Amino acid sequence: MLDDYLIIHKSILPDYYDKVLHAKRLLESGEVKEVSQAARLSGISRSTYYKYKDYILEPNRETAGRKAIISVTLSHEAGVLSGLISCVSAFGCSVLTISQNLPIHGKASVTMALDVSQLTGDIQQLLSGMKEVTGAEHPRLIAIE
Repeated sequence: MLDDYLIIHKSILPDYYDKVLHAKRLLESGEVKEVSQAARLSGISRSTYYKYKDYILEPNRETAGRKAIISVTLSHEAGVLSGLISCVSAFGCSVLTISQNLPIHGKASVTMALDVSQLTGDIQQLLSGMKEVTGAEHPRLIAIE
């Protein structure tokens, strides 16, 4: 997965990338509550925001490489969450928070915040390992800093 990313100086990118970051900051800070307002204040369309929001990450020097947020869909069966946590631990990560929604049609959405500062391997290997957990589906990196 990290092979899909580049570090590029923003001066050579179209200005709407920086505007998407500005909109994300407005929403994350709570300064605005709605995407349409954040997009308008940032000078971009809502469609531009939605098109790029999951692909533009802003590095943070103080916490670089320490935290990751991952979303996973789990089967509603005993031991699946425990198996996922064991997998995370086997890769040297610590769970900071877990949020699990109620199961619908036998599936539950889980979002995990992880401390990945001691990660053995890379994020892609962790996601692949999560796919191998029986009952875990579609692990996806939401954010990393």
